Amino acid sequence: MKFISIQEAINKGKGKVSVRGWIYRERGSNKLRFLVLRDSTNIIQCVVDRKKFMKQWNDIDKLQVEASVEIEGIIKADKRAPTGYEISVDKLNIIGVSNEFPIQKDLNEDLLGDRRHLWLRSRKMISSLKIRSTVLFAFHELMRKKGFTEVEAPSLSGATSEGGSETFELKYFGKKAYLTQSWQFYAENFISAVEKAYTIAPSFRAERSKTPWHVTEFWHFELESAWMDLKGNMDMAEECIVYAINKVLKENKKELEILGADIPMLKQVKASFKRITYEEAIKKLKEKGHKIKQGDDFGAHEERGLAKYYGDKFVFVTNYPLKLLKFYHGEDLKKPGTGTNFNLLAPNIGELVDGSQREPSLEKIKERLKKAKVDLGTSDWYLDSRRYGSVPHSGFGLGVERFVAWICGFDTVKDAIAFPRTPNRLNP
Repeated sequence: MKFISIQEAINKGKGKVSVRGWIYRERGSNKLRFLVLRDSTNIIQCVVDRKKFMKQWNDIDKLQVEASVEIEGIIKADKRAPTGYEISVDKLNIIGVSNEFPIQKDLNEDLLGDRRHLWLRSRKMISSLKIRSTVLFAFHELMRKKGFTEVEAPSLSGATSEGGSETFELKYFGKKAYLTQSWQFYAENFISAVEKAYTIAPSFRAERSKTPWHVTEFWHFELESAWMDLKGNMDMAEECIVYAINKVLKENKKELEILGADIPMLKQVKASFKRITYEEAIKKLKEKGHKIKQGDDFGAHEERGLAKYYGDKFVFVTNYPLKLLKFYHGEDLKKPGTGTNFNLLAPNIGELVDGSQREPSLEKIKERLKKAKVDLGTSDWYLDSRRYGSVPHSGFGLGVERFVAWICGFDTVKDAIAFPRTPNRLNP
């Protein structure tokens, strides 16, 4: 047999075809078996008539969900079939049997988590993984078009990038090491070599948060560029978002339909996202009844609210008070006391992208480190980016899982990654 994918067989629509895959659903009688076969491209109903398979019938009758088979037969259109086509089977070869596949409809989240390696076979997860793959490819493609160089930073470091308790500490040949929270310290030095750098890599946060929007290991799309100001930084983040969404709409229409994603909403996402300042955001939140005051940081409720109040669209919020920001965020000299930073807020999710124009002055950074009582320690090498030819530069980080979850319409980022890691989940 010369095998083709199920989608290729459906596209062919008639005549003899040979397909292979796993049994997605099965039912029948002692005369006919209806096997819904799946592969990575689609599903199709296959009809097995006992009269053609008298010698094999006992084995065919025992086939269960997720058994793997090879099938040859005649495909034709049939509106009653799940995907509008079915195959009348002439030959069937059993490759691998399956016995009581342990995924049922009534499994709770914990039990599905225990069987995650098997749950990946569901149409939901297959669609999610394909959309995620498209998003990652879109980022890579756009970055190359924009002249960015992909540069990797180590996942292991001798010091934390920003301090705090949200780091994973581990033993490293008798020394302490930490899993990276971000590539930023490295990136701000990369740009003095390649000018425009990006990465897509895992980041680790030891947060005990149990919200649907947090995992302890997530994939981070980060970029940094010399000579780029805050406006250029936001423009770049906006372009990345729109480019990836359009790529998914083009490449993953079927997967979006399987997931029940809001395709019309995705098609409406265009450039020129709303841009407001922190001060304007505070005013809007107060108008909507939020108990918040100038100087307060936003929580997830406020972030999701702002996106909703501006028409359920993406919203950039800039110029947060410096006291809420990290030492490397620049200060907006036109609005002293506020930062050249932004958060991009997404409807239903909240913060999706965090970025800033960095502070180029070594002396100002030292002052802010002293004021914040932060000792960079062995990470002092980071400041060499300011000691030897500092230039204006900007960058941002985007959480891949949050973005994919938003595209797919998921209510948790756990459905946007193959094997999510949480405070309570380390296996499989």
